[in-house]
Amino acid sequence: MRLTVFGATGRTGRHLVDQALADGHEVTAVVRDPARLASAGHPRLVPVVADALDPESIAVSVTDQDAVISTLGRRARTDGSVCADGARAISTAMRATGTSRLIVVTASGPVVDEGDDAFTRLVFKPVLRRFLAAEFADFTRAERVVRDSGLDWTIVRPPRLTNGRRRPYRTALDRNIRGGTSIARADVAHAILAALGDPATIGHTVGLGY
Repeated sequence: MRLTVFGATGRTGRHLVDQALADGHEVTAVVRDPARLASAGHPRLVPVVADALDPESIAVSVTDQDAVISTLGRRARTDGSVCADGARAISTAMRATGTSRLIVVTASGPVVDEGDDAFTRLVFKPVLRRFLAAEFADFTRAERVVRDSGLDWTIVRPPRLTNGRRRPYRTALDRNIRGGTSIARADVAHAILAALGDPATIGHTVGLGY
């Protein structure tokens, strides 16, 4: 497939680019600094320097692509709106260029549902919401933008991210994973690529966890 990745130099994005290339995909990486790409120089990797929050700047990057993936995180900006603003710019550019498949990574933290046990619902997540209020609000706005985009979207919701090695993980449509409080970034990347090949994930969220 021809994939465009936003957030390609981030800690999850790097795993995603590496795994996509290993699987034989062609990857367009929208970045601010191509030198930070771990796979720089790969024959199927095309770095594009552009402002991920500007629809006109990124339009060429999403044109004629099979799918677009956003792993943008708040580290890219400090005002707490990069995920929502990025989702808005990306979906606008995709609609303008006719590209329809979109996967966006948010988090399971802002969402409480039947997949969460009592401790998570009543203790753990309320504490998280106090300390990560800006991040969670950004993810919530981003999900709203994606749902309203009119595109063939999938939202991937991992729990706490780690730098661990890949191992078996669980997934669930439209709910969190009970007891799944963490997952390695490498496994999130794997789950994103798996969702690309699974039409059943279109129009749904995918919960992740061990």
